[in-house]
Amino acid sequence: MDPYIEDPEVWSDFHARLAAEISADLNTQIQPHYVARLTPRVTYEIIEIAEKRGVIPDVAVWERPEPTGMGGVAAIAITRAPVSSAVALELPLELFTIEIREIKNMRLVTAIEILSPVNKQPRHEAYEDYQRKRRALLRSITHLIEIDFLRGGTRPPLAEPVPPAPYYVMVSRENKRPRVDVWPIQLQDELPVLPVPLLQPDPDAKLDLNSVLANVYTRGGYATIIDYKQPPPPPPLSESESQYVDALLKPLRQNV
Repeated sequence: MDPYIEDPEVWSDFHARLAAEISADLNTQIQPHYVARLTPRVTYEIIEIAEKRGVIPDVAVWERPEPTGMGGVAAIAITRAPVSSAVALELPLELFTIEIREIKNMRLVTAIEILSPVNKQPRHEAYEDYQRKRRALLRSITHLIEIDFLRGGTRPPLAEPVPPAPYYVMVSRENKRPRVDVWPIQLQDELPVLPVPLLQPDPDAKLDLNSVLANVYTRGGYATIIDYKQPPPPPPLSESESQYVDALLKPLRQNV
């Protein structure tokens, strides 16, 4: 994995390209009995815009000329000046689910969810929306695959602890619940080939995440877009992860 992909300037494009690549890869395997489709949903990403701070008076003083018997000013009024603040902008964010459907009746067989930062922020409405959708899928006869390629945020819950890792993939087969298969993925690990369950007695499709991500990375031009001279985006890497990234990028940084 490449932690630089988690930069907000990159992630939205990466998410869309990854969903499209997974869908295309699966369609080469599962047709003509199934089809993998992209289902978009729109949420809103909250961006707080902070204005430059300046010197703002606490009060304003103004005079209202008014004739009096003495010919002077009748009164001096004092009023509070407005307080400068900022608003939170809500920008539309399009997310994609990969849905595998049976052709003859378009029944939903398998849902593949790629988590985004908004799905892992408990105070964001997209977090609650995704938790509701996840619970509904886990109560249904639909298989669920959950791909979490984000180190930060709050992960969807599991009933039992799994080995700590920055990235996870979960496969939940509807006929084996509540048991699920989980792949904890370290930064330096090769990504797994995932089994993608279909309807019985059809065999699983195979999703080679390593190959899929290599295609996404190349077609997205991320080697050109990402500035690898800068530190990775938050959250901070562990000491061992930092050493791995530094060693990997050392030749590139020396040639700049």
